[in-house]
Amino acid sequence: MAQIYISVGSSINREHYITQGLHAIADAFNIHFSKLILSSLYESEAVGFAGAPFYNMVVGLHCSQSIKQVTKILRDIEFAHGRSENAQKYSPRTLDLDILLYDDLILESPAQIPRAEICTNAFVLWPLSEVAPTLCHPVLKKSYQELWQQYDKESQQLNIVNNCW
Repeated sequence: MAQIYISVGSSINREHYITQGLHAIADAFNIHFSKLILSSLYESEAVGFAGAPFYNMVVGLHCSQSIKQVTKILRDIEFAHGRSENAQKYSPRTLDLDILLYDDLILESPAQIPRAEICTNAFVLWPLSEVAPTLCHPVLKKSYQELWQQYDKESQQLNIVNNCW
């Protein structure tokens, strides 16, 4: 069983799509919802474009699927929850699911693992450091807690939102 971490985000009907996304992840991986490792829910400004604020969090789980299967499952969940197949990279989203980590693999395809956004975006690093504080980044060889402590917290503002699940 692989340990994976997934970034979950939404800027459209945020609470609804985050909740729906979490349940869809549990269903797709045949895991009881209570077995998901859930970070706090954070609100952040849109990054890369002017738009409504996002809700973001990180989910951890164990799965038996390959990295290729996981990426397909996540895309299928996004499409089932209103994401357009023509969605541009920096645009509003009903649901955005990105695999961050798959065990300690280092890959470029079928997905970039570990995802570069872990170290560049507070809305990824802070929740990841919350759910996997002692886990080490497979390239940087530092824990996510260490990386969060070293992160320039003035560069992106985050607010913790009450959990919606």
